[in-house]
Amino acid sequence: MSTDPQHASFFRMDVSADPNGPDSEREKDDSQVIVVLLRRMLRAQEQQNELLEDLTTQLSASQRQRATELGQWREANPHLANGCKLAAESLSRVQTQFLESLTEDILDNEDCLCDGDFLLNEFVDRYGPRLAHLNGVLQVLSQLSSQARN
Repeated sequence: MSTDPQHASFFRMDVSADPNGPDSEREKDDSQVIVVLLRRMLRAQEQQNELLEDLTTQLSASQRQRATELGQWREANPHLANGCKLAAESLSRVQTQFLESLTEDILDNEDCLCDGDFLLNEFVDRYGPRLAHLNGVLQVLSQLSSQARN
């Protein structure tokens, strides 16, 4: 590039800090938009927090009611609650044995289960419903006997 004074005036740049220039107006507009957006985000977040508090209150109320009902049932049926405790312990042992036989069957037939849909469906039909029902019954017995352990 040449150092000719004519060329130097062609690349003029204004670096003064004029607060009333066109760029400062645009910056004010941009900052106002940002402030408005931040306020909207804050309002939306506050609404979400209120909804979460309401949901938490509602869920905890229903859980407290369920716990109260279970406690009343246990007080009215202490012998049955103790029976549920013993049954849950026995059924837990049965579940452990069932899971042992299930895992042995899986390990013994891994290749067959991977290769064919028919054998996989047979396996699921044989173990699936029984496992689901066993887990459900065990859960109910455990809930009914949870306070009977004292």
